[in-house]
Amino acid sequence: MKINGNAIRPGMVIEHQGSLWRAIKTNHTQPGKGGAYLQVELKDIRTGTKLNERFRAAETVERAHLEQKDHQFLFADGDMLTFMDTETYDQITLGADMVGEDQVPFLQDGMTVKIESHEGSPIGVQLPDTVTLEVTEADAVVKGQTASSSYKPAVLENGVRCLVPPHIEAGTRIVINTADGSYVERAKD
Repeated sequence: MKINGNAIRPGMVIEHQGSLWRAIKTNHTQPGKGGAYLQVELKDIRTGTKLNERFRAAETVERAHLEQKDHQFLFADGDMLTFMDTETYDQITLGADMVGEDQVPFLQDGMTVKIESHEGSPIGVQLPDTVTLEVTEADAVVKGQTASSSYKPAVLENGVRCLVPPHIEAGTRIVINTADGSYVERAKD
């Protein structure tokens, strides 16, 4: 599917220079002289190499057609992750690099994820937007610091460190954004 060069958004997969590239960052730039363009940081899905490219609004780019299928996370064996198709019960084993180093700690047993495929071969794993985790360690609140909106460091059950509001204590279950590991809210369960 053809799209305009200025319609590229982070996370989109495009076909460019004979390869599949995922847009990591985009930045609209309007120089004083000449036309506006979109500066895009691309990452090759197969090799992991990065490329900075400029696209003008008049240019067209081929957006890759990806199939997305629900899979259930079963277990991790070293750097290999095993998933099961929720419809056919077929198992597939992928490398941890398919998920991303920063996303792997958020995988939980039985979690439903979307595996993206291009022409039958898997190219990426999408986690849910949020996960619920328990706080194992939280610093004590400093008296008088609660007047301003301050956050304190905490360690979650999966070992990830994040900043939480002062009222969160060890043992509290909280909702975390999987994209950047930030605190969303206290869990309602």
